[in-house]
Amino acid sequence: MTARGLALLRDRYRNKGTAFSAEERDRFGLHGLLPPVVETIDTQLARTRLEYDTKRSDLGRHIFLRLLQARNSVLFYRFLTDHLEELLPIVYTPTVGAACQEWSRIYRREHGLYISWPDRHRVPELLDNAVGDHEIDIVVVTDGERILGLGDLGVGGMGIPIGKLALYTAAGGLDPARTLPVLLDVGTENESLLSDPLYLGWRSRRRRDEEYDELVDAFVAATSDRLPGALVQWEDFAQRNARRLLDRHRATVPSFNDDIQGTAAVSLAAIAAGMLATDRPFAELRLVVVGAGSAGTGVADQVVRALVDEGLDEAEAIARVWLVDRDGLVHDGQDIPLDAARRYARSLDEVVAVDPDGGDRAELVDVVTAVRPHVLLGVTGQPGLFTEAVVRAQAAGVDRPIVLPLSNPTPRAEAIPADVIAWTDGRAMVGTGSPFPSVLHRGRTHEIAQVNNVYVFPGIGLGVTAVGAREVTDGMLTAAARAVGGLSPAAVGDDAGPLLPPLDRCLDVSLEVALAVAERAIAEGVADRNVDPEAAIRACTWRPEYRPAT
Repeated sequence: MTARGLALLRDRYRNKGTAFSAEERDRFGLHGLLPPVVETIDTQLARTRLEYDTKRSDLGRHIFLRLLQARNSVLFYRFLTDHLEELLPIVYTPTVGAACQEWSRIYRREHGLYISWPDRHRVPELLDNAVGDHEIDIVVVTDGERILGLGDLGVGGMGIPIGKLALYTAAGGLDPARTLPVLLDVGTENESLLSDPLYLGWRSRRRRDEEYDELVDAFVAATSDRLPGALVQWEDFAQRNARRLLDRHRATVPSFNDDIQGTAAVSLAAIAAGMLATDRPFAELRLVVVGAGSAGTGVADQVVRALVDEGLDEAEAIARVWLVDRDGLVHDGQDIPLDAARRYARSLDEVVAVDPDGGDRAELVDVVTAVRPHVLLGVTGQPGLFTEAVVRAQAAGVDRPIVLPLSNPTPRAEAIPADVIAWTDGRAMVGTGSPFPSVLHRGRTHEIAQVNNVYVFPGIGLGVTAVGAREVTDGMLTAAARAVGGLSPAAVGDDAGPLLPPLDRCLDVSLEVALAVAERAIAEGVADRNVDPEAAIRACTWRPEYRPAT
């Protein structure tokens, strides 16, 4: 039965508020429930702007936008797309981190699916409760254990899937009614949450190992059965689980881990753009990655795959990546806990040669001095790690150093762009994980690219959805990165331009990424070869416009 009256006004996907026409008010029993004036969306946007501007803090702005999203999806997404560059840091990083920390205090209305460990035997029922008669294309799921650089936030991690899916729509054109945020609540180790009387999550220590897998397996099985073909994005899982869950489930449901693969793809895009801007062949790349966890090794793996595409064999490609962690250059004389890091371990002899003291620990500055990397990339969460000595050592070895301090949120960045520009006398190309203002150096403005996953994951979702890809392959991720890198202002001759396109072009970028991903999926045989990818992408692209009520 078609919703009427208050039920229609409470449907975020169909509600138009004061924009319901007189005829629609007659037909759906809305007279008396709305003020008598019939408004256009432009008038509603003007009111939204006025109210937004009264908010005095970024968290207050975030809450306002979330309430608008809960009330009227079209108006929310139109406002967001019209002001994407301005609102991105409010809807997502860095403000979403504060929202996750305060989740149990700012909670207003239901959104998404919460699956707690005690309900692990009822997952199909819970999924039906959340989905109803909607069809779902994209699921973003987290367990809240490693939220940005803030750690275990338990049920507060739900802010991440909601924020990510807002960007799938605003920057990728996915229908918001066909998306689902999911929080797997397996408990928390956060003492302040466990002792907080307002905490909304399951009050228990985290379940681990087989018990943990029991819930995740139940979620994947129910998703595969109830939402066949839906893309699952794994988000903000701790290192112990991130890559393991991806490997365990990627053959069951089309899925990818944005922290590993999305970060890797957008990093590759920035690196490729920087190499194009310096007229250096990509195959000659020398890369130092600082941070040997899942994000750092994910970047390294993606770069190696791209180098192999350039004609290098795998051993040659691996040799062009130097991995550094808290114990210095990773080498085969160390205990390396993460399997993915072992392939990048250098010989102990090489470490001894790099260490000025001839020891078994080569510090970052020593590695940079010896390697002369084109690219220095950090995913450590350690602020100030790229010191003046480190950056100057890089600048001494290459004409145009590419410096990528990618850790989020802003206070955790490995370097401040203004410092990097000053230390390199304006020669560096800089990309950061969080937004930074442009830098004026000796009369010249340097734009700082935000190396944000929003450049890739919405387009991946759109491309996978459009052609019904059964898997997200490594080749599809490389295609996404190449598509973004090719649109870089720096790569097409703007000497002071950013490494990545302006954020207000995200939808255009996503369409290019979607096409590259869809074509690669078809070429690799994981999608129907008879599908016209361009037509399919057009058919499933959603725009924030009011439609006649039905």
